[in-house]
Amino acid sequence: MAPPAQPAQPSQPAQPFVARRQAEVRERLPFADRQDFEDAARGLIARREPNAVTDADGRVVWDNDAYAFLEDEAPDTVNPSLWRQSQLVARHGLFEVVEGIYQVRGLDLSNVTFVEGTTGVVVIDPLLSTETAGAALTLYREHRGERPVTGVVYTHSHADHFGGVKGVTTQRDVDAGRVPVLAPEGFTAHAVAENVYAGTAMARRAAYMYGAALAPGPRGQVGAGLGQTTATGTVSLIAPTVEITTTGQEETVDGVRMVFQMAPDTEAPSEMLIHFPDLRALCTAEDATHTLHNLLTLRGAVVRDPHNWSRYLTECIDLFADTTDVAFASHHWPTWGRDRVRNFLSVQRDLYGYLHDQTLRLINKGWTGTEIAEHLRLPPALENAWSTRGYYGSVSHNLKAIYQRYMGWFDGNPAHLWQHTPTEAGKRYVEFMGGADAVVAKARTSFAAGDLRWTAEVLSHVVFARPDHAPARDLLADTYEQLGYGSENGTWRNFFLSGATELRRGRFGTPTVTASADIIANLGPRLLLDALAVQINGPEAWDEQLTFDIALTDTGETLRVRLANGVLSHTAAPQRDTADATLTTTTRHLPALALGDLTPQALTDAGIRVDGDTTVLDRLAAVLDPGDQDFPLVTP
Repeated sequence: MAPPAQPAQPSQPAQPFVARRQAEVRERLPFADRQDFEDAARGLIARREPNAVTDADGRVVWDNDAYAFLEDEAPDTVNPSLWRQSQLVARHGLFEVVEGIYQVRGLDLSNVTFVEGTTGVVVIDPLLSTETAGAALTLYREHRGERPVTGVVYTHSHADHFGGVKGVTTQRDVDAGRVPVLAPEGFTAHAVAENVYAGTAMARRAAYMYGAALAPGPRGQVGAGLGQTTATGTVSLIAPTVEITTTGQEETVDGVRMVFQMAPDTEAPSEMLIHFPDLRALCTAEDATHTLHNLLTLRGAVVRDPHNWSRYLTECIDLFADTTDVAFASHHWPTWGRDRVRNFLSVQRDLYGYLHDQTLRLINKGWTGTEIAEHLRLPPALENAWSTRGYYGSVSHNLKAIYQRYMGWFDGNPAHLWQHTPTEAGKRYVEFMGGADAVVAKARTSFAAGDLRWTAEVLSHVVFARPDHAPARDLLADTYEQLGYGSENGTWRNFFLSGATELRRGRFGTPTVTASADIIANLGPRLLLDALAVQINGPEAWDEQLTFDIALTDTGETLRVRLANGVLSHTAAPQRDTADATLTTTTRHLPALALGDLTPQALTDAGIRVDGDTTVLDRLAAVLDPGDQDFPLVTP
């Protein structure tokens, strides 16, 4: 059990060894290059003043004004390279990319793009929440006129690129055919699966990754590298009506001509890039941004394929570079000029290709993931390009991800094949090292010497062995804080400082939960049953056996669902026997099964008729074990 939450303790100043490292960064990197600042300011039309967004209840879901402190010089508590990136990302407002294409930046983790058509405007990637998307559309209309939304495009299946859709259009307009919604093949399945299957754990870790519990400020949250942070508003989803399936597919919406390039299994499992030939503009979605991206995001996901990523950027150059005068993405700021666009795409391509190829070279020489991450460096041309710096992904954790993709979690050392849990290992380490007090005393010496990585390692053992040991918790919090201060990577900083927050004041919740009602409503019958299956408490259900049929009146399909041996399985094949119960409903009403209340009356109210042995649903509900949205990460 975690100890009770403690009152927040004041943060500490940067230690001298951290300040020295910050000074080294200032000397090493080309801070005199101001091209990105020129690009981030170009085309500004107007800003929201003030730039805070509230929901219907008046709760603040976004506040970009909280980052005004970034106008100052970088303090020693923030890596100066990350400070520079956060200054750029915090630039907010309505911007003209080229005549006919406008972006609102600084209103969420991502950007929303408005492409003007014959009668209205096509919206690309409508942010994470309905509130911020609605505010962005209002800002656009204030300066470009009351143009109706005539189309929506999702470039890929991550929530910060579709969650705000109901802030710019309605399900009614989409159903009536007035607003087509375009998305890459497989979008819906990947969008809902990622946010539901492991959605609770991923959202919990995202709270650390984006620094949700941290106050913005020089000793707190300064940004996440890709954007400042995530909005905490309402996540919505409208299913696509037009599927993009092949590279070269051309679609015209409200006079806006778009040519698509498929890029699956890159930054997202379902992703596409868009060329606007009439405007000589290229939307690179999230495959080319002004940072090294994640191959395995710290919140958790399937490991991405850097070989595919590099290959699709080569294809993008071949297809579009000669006819593109500006490249813009769903994060950060555009790049103008044909030669600059080609160079930008080429550097991004080489970045992912180098990490992939060199990791495999060293794997085949017997190196492990941690060894590769410790020693492999980028070539100078990539190391010194601002767009390749590790503000969101990092060279270190991306190299480990590539190792994991090809080799799995096991590094081949039998000592690592059957290790103790952190708590059991912690007890043994602490005993071997002379007890908790002795370890903390030695750790203070390591801390003073600036060996923060080792200090964190040994103190973590103490905290897992003795979670009530206050000196260990305090020193570990101070250690994480100094590690955060020195991190160039925004998400590393947020994780370190969030870890310090958990140690100092206890658990702090999960502000942004992406498994919203809209996401669940878009689960197809099979995905819905898969989502229920991962909630079954296996040991509790070992001896339970039950069956029920789901008869879908709108499709004519019947699914047999069976619980046995702790596994919930389903099939559409004809069955010889009769199920214990039958649920009759439509595909639209079926998601009520995932809302938790499986009583016959609740299901009837939700449009699901139950016939047969209704105790089946009680028995099923009894073995459902939903996730914990507030589990600890740095304490047992």
